[in-house]
Amino acid sequence: MTVAGPPAEPDEARRTPVAEAQPAVRIRGLRRTFGETVAIDDLDLEVPLGAVFGLLGPDGAGKSTLIRMLATVLNPDSGDAEVNGCSVTQEADAVTPRIGYMSQRFSMYPDLSVAENLNFFATIRGVARTERRTRAEALLGSMGLAEFADRQAQFLSGGMKQKLMLATTLMHEPDLLLLDEPTTGVDPVSRREFWRILAGLHRAGKTVLVATPYMDEAERCTHIAFLDKGRVRQSGTPAEIKRMVPGRLIEITSADPRAALAAVADLPGAASAHLLGDVVRVLWSDVDEPTATLADALAAARVAPAAVRPVAMDMESVFAFLADTQPTTPEPDVAPDAQGTVAELDEASRHDQPPTTAEPDEASRHDPSTSSGIVGSVGSSGSVGSSGSAAGSGSVGSQGGES
Repeated sequence: MTVAGPPAEPDEARRTPVAEAQPAVRIRGLRRTFGETVAIDDLDLEVPLGAVFGLLGPDGAGKSTLIRMLATVLNPDSGDAEVNGCSVTQEADAVTPRIGYMSQRFSMYPDLSVAENLNFFATIRGVARTERRTRAEALLGSMGLAEFADRQAQFLSGGMKQKLMLATTLMHEPDLLLLDEPTTGVDPVSRREFWRILAGLHRAGKTVLVATPYMDEAERCTHIAFLDKGRVRQSGTPAEIKRMVPGRLIEITSADPRAALAAVADLPGAASAHLLGDVVRVLWSDVDEPTATLADALAAARVAPAAVRPVAMDMESVFAFLADTQPTTPEPDVAPDAQGTVAELDEASRHDQPPTTAEPDEASRHDPSTSSGIVGSVGSSGSVGSSGSAAGSGSVGSQGGES
């Protein structure tokens, strides 16, 4: 489904048009099973050209399996997907040179330096010798890795390893990036740096499909889709998805947040309630003013709150709501805006949250099958090439990838 972008941001310099053209990815009736487990179930989805499209969902929702099929690492049982107009089932050799796939696991050669890894993977992807040094210098400079060019990959920090994988993914200048939870386990500062890099790629016109367990990262996407049990439950812009959640979001701060949660969770007007760090978030669906009702309930339970106040709807609360409810349809934007924006976090008001989902799909760990579109394993790291050109960051390999 093609949807409009979020409302205008104050900083117009951060805006980049998302072209109203053939989508970068078009998925129709895609299905994949692992034994009795249905990982992807008759899934339809479109990713607009130039978008930063986030895939959200609980463990086992099918996010990683979907990305692996788009990367031609897995064959679907039925259905098909087109990447830039090329079928992943019928034209895999045409797909792989145009995509960059970055898996969850670090898969660079640990005993090669940063520069040597870049040169090696650029070589197997068919990048001309005259272009390799120029591209490597530009990428390392833009990612803050230039001074570490001679350091062995095994001695890089977690954030630097992820940036190295992204750099190798970009060496052959793919049109579409497929990123499978690229910042899981990375410190908050490195996560922000990584997303600044993605914002720059978005401004340059690249299309990014990224699975993420972090709701603050979902806020940065131009479009998102919520997957559950292999199906798309909702898709749209972050603003559209937020508007589909009924009621108001109330925040309660207390010296004993668990006691506060227990005091308000079963109130008639509380559609849902959950802890977010050390505060309680309540989705209030009743038409009555919630502040007094919540304060009375806390007082009756002998829980003294520091504050009960309404707050803006955020993706953390949307995720919790979607995980507990049946699908509904978001209303379209009142003033459609097809441009879209990779939003920067307001550092004064946002805090990095722990991931809502941290583990990959268990079902797809157990299937070793790979598509014929990627052939020839390279070395022991599980990195492969495809007729001189490989999809991704050297992370498509003999382990069968991530689920």
